[in-house]
Amino acid sequence: MKSEHVITSRRTIITGLASCGGLLLGGCSNTQPPTYGNVLRMADNLTYRAQRLLLPRSALAREYDRREITSIPAIGTTDPADSHQGAYNETNGVRYQQLRNGQFADWRLRIEGSVSRPASYSLSDLQRFPARTQITKHTCEEGWSAIAEWTGVPLHRVLEAAGIRSSARFVNFYAFDDAAESIDMLDALHPQTILAYGMNGRDVPIAHGAPLRLRVERQLGYKSLKFLDRILVTDSFADMGKLSEPRNGWAWYVGI
Repeated sequence: MKSEHVITSRRTIITGLASCGGLLLGGCSNTQPPTYGNVLRMADNLTYRAQRLLLPRSALAREYDRREITSIPAIGTTDPADSHQGAYNETNGVRYQQLRNGQFADWRLRIEGSVSRPASYSLSDLQRFPARTQITKHTCEEGWSAIAEWTGVPLHRVLEAAGIRSSARFVNFYAFDDAAESIDMLDALHPQTILAYGMNGRDVPIAHGAPLRLRVERQLGYKSLKFLDRILVTDSFADMGKLSEPRNGWAWYVGI
């Protein structure tokens, strides 16, 4: 009798979770990444929808005192111009080397897609926007963390200047090292999501993403893409092909 009751209870729980999943995910085929039939990715999407529905949207990641700043390792690509690195893109690598040789004077960040005023911004253009400085913890999926100070322009200011359309739902970022990331509009407009050109009181160094890197403080570290080259605003989720995180076994949303 007890065994029967346990089985029934388990079935009830599973059915309830499936129903909740249906409610949370229903009608969202173009508003979050495809799962490609992967059960873990389905769970990621359920987590994403649950967090978005239940947690405060304006919550800030913790900020620290300067005395708490630590050393922070540079992992992944540390130089897009180095052909020996795993994510090397020959075309972008040559471009990056040329821009670096000129101290990034000719570098431009392109803003395209679902905006009414597509534009490209130099570093000096971005530095003319009101800046934000924040000391936050970088939490890596590999199990380590570090605290650093980041200075840059809040992403929402750049998107507003480009005339972001009301239909926009996602912001995609492309880097010189053949990497890409995307976030939803909630994170894109969050005050702590910045385009950082400064780190610990200096320019962002090459190994940490010069001349500009994304900082998404409410997600794990790999969402804070280095070596930014282009931003594309979209009305629905855009599969980045071989760069797609769900295709490569990674969670697209990694809120913390």
